[in-house]
Amino acid sequence: MIKRMHVAVNCSDLQKSLDFYRAFFGTEPTKIKDNYAKFELDEPLLHFSLNVRPFEKNGVLNHLGFQVNDTEEVLAMGERLRQNNLLTIDEINTTCCYAVQDKVWVYDPDGNAWEIFYTKEDSEFESAGDARDMSLCCAPPSAPTNIEFTSFKKKLL
Repeated sequence: MIKRMHVAVNCSDLQKSLDFYRAFFGTEPTKIKDNYAKFELDEPLLHFSLNVRPFEKNGVLNHLGFQVNDTEEVLAMGERLRQNNLLTIDEINTTCCYAVQDKVWVYDPDGNAWEIFYTKEDSEFESAGDARDMSLCCAPPSAPTNIEFTSFKKKLL
């Protein structure tokens, strides 16, 4: 029987990543070494580790995420992330991955995209945007700067 899902990501700066993931997960790691840290979450059941290793930033990983029960949980998580000074991108009532979703995105210090999402209904379309623009589904193309985030928020309103 499966106990926990395990995800291990490489990071370039353990302290920056620890600061981010403490705020993101809302808990302390269960183990920290010079080049390694581990979080063991109970909800969801996740064994998440950080490994300080050199890596090429153009990998195959698209994004990581947590599915939640409703829009209120998406909004609550987004607010908690903002209160911890993590820059978020909100997408409410968006079409992505053949579903209509409410979600919030955040990027870790090494550019890994995380989404917190609620699926409202299925869709016949992969994305609400131009079919040729695959950056619209799933993860936004890169970690936003404050200027990009302000511009993005204006587009939503």
